[in-house]
Amino acid sequence: MSDDPRDAGIDPLLPQEAPGANPVAPAGAATPPTRREPATGDMLLDPEAIAEDEALFFGDDAWIRFRRPWGFWRRLLVLAGGLALVLGGFFWWGYSWLQRQLDPPGEPQGQFIVEIPSGAGVNDIARILAGEGVVANATIARLWWRDAESLQAGHYYLAENMSVAQAREVLEAGPIPPAFESITIPEGLWLSEIADRLRDSLPEFDPAELQLALTDGRIRSRYMPEGITSLEGVLFPDTYQVDEGGVSDERDLVRRMVEQFDNVATQIGYDSALERIGLTPYQLLVAASIVEEEASRSEDRPKVARVIYNRLNAGMPLQMDATVLYAIGQRKSSLTLADLDVDSPYNTRKFPGLPPTPIAAPGRESLLAAMNPEPGQWLYFVLVERDGTLFFTDDFDEFLVRAADARARGVF
Repeated sequence: MSDDPRDAGIDPLLPQEAPGANPVAPAGAATPPTRREPATGDMLLDPEAIAEDEALFFGDDAWIRFRRPWGFWRRLLVLAGGLALVLGGFFWWGYSWLQRQLDPPGEPQGQFIVEIPSGAGVNDIARILAGEGVVANATIARLWWRDAESLQAGHYYLAENMSVAQAREVLEAGPIPPAFESITIPEGLWLSEIADRLRDSLPEFDPAELQLALTDGRIRSRYMPEGITSLEGVLFPDTYQVDEGGVSDERDLVRRMVEQFDNVATQIGYDSALERIGLTPYQLLVAASIVEEEASRSEDRPKVARVIYNRLNAGMPLQMDATVLYAIGQRKSSLTLADLDVDSPYNTRKFPGLPPTPIAAPGRESLLAAMNPEPGQWLYFVLVERDGTLFFTDDFDEFLVRAADARARGVF
């Protein structure tokens, strides 16, 4: 007997009654499900319902997943958020940079006088102040001062690393009143010469009080070791203003000069050179003072510093004429045999090593030269031209020849 239902006249595609079932359903009985009714109304808008209908006819392999319409907007929002972050970061960087130009980090340092020449406009003033390190950026300063009222020519107390607003406030306040006394201390003066200049410029100063201020040790540089009381070498050469209230205050001016030295030393990174050079802070200052006295041209200063260090390292006496002049307390163009034999620890022709204190007030260039000596093997130098040109060599015989030639030409 065949198992094929078609042999029994049964259509396998039509639902069949279960054996023994009542062909007539009782009243109120639920109609058994046969197939899903076609979706109508709101169901037409539901992609998943449509997919389920199709799955009944085509099987699970034909399941269709529709993309949700909000996926595009989600990607757009992510892209927009990323772009906003990039633009925000760029804006923050630009804003931070601008703030650094307007108000650099740190406090203003090293008050000094800046001259604004007659006829200078905002552009010129911004350029002058940027060149002196007062403001960080001339262009930014010019833009921020474009509405400034007419600025006056004259001398102004300013400092390095000021904000644009601080500098403008000083400029708009006007120059230093003429009532201020202006005193200029040049590079290379001995302490005794500085004292003479202060007394001559400020007759109200009491000579005895001034001498005490310079030597009693109550005013000190942070680079002075214990036991040193003289301010030789730490009164920074510069122009100082003294108002009417300070013309009789000796200690105030001396203190300002020492503070200016400390400020300049900090600005040029003085401490950072100590380990590299192998000297103490005070020894480096002594070396800088010798450089100041021996070299008059900027290009020769680092070479003189190198000769000092080479001779110290070789165990040779420095034999610097400037130290002998300091020892005898006279400035003259030639030294006698008696001068060269003076019994003083400052006489480096007779005693080895550095002098016990600086021999003059070194300026910024000499400090930098002592901190950054030029590489070389030189052990000798001699003046060969009246303009201050020095000749450097590591050969003693060559040194003698050049010295004899310069002497014959009347250079010294």
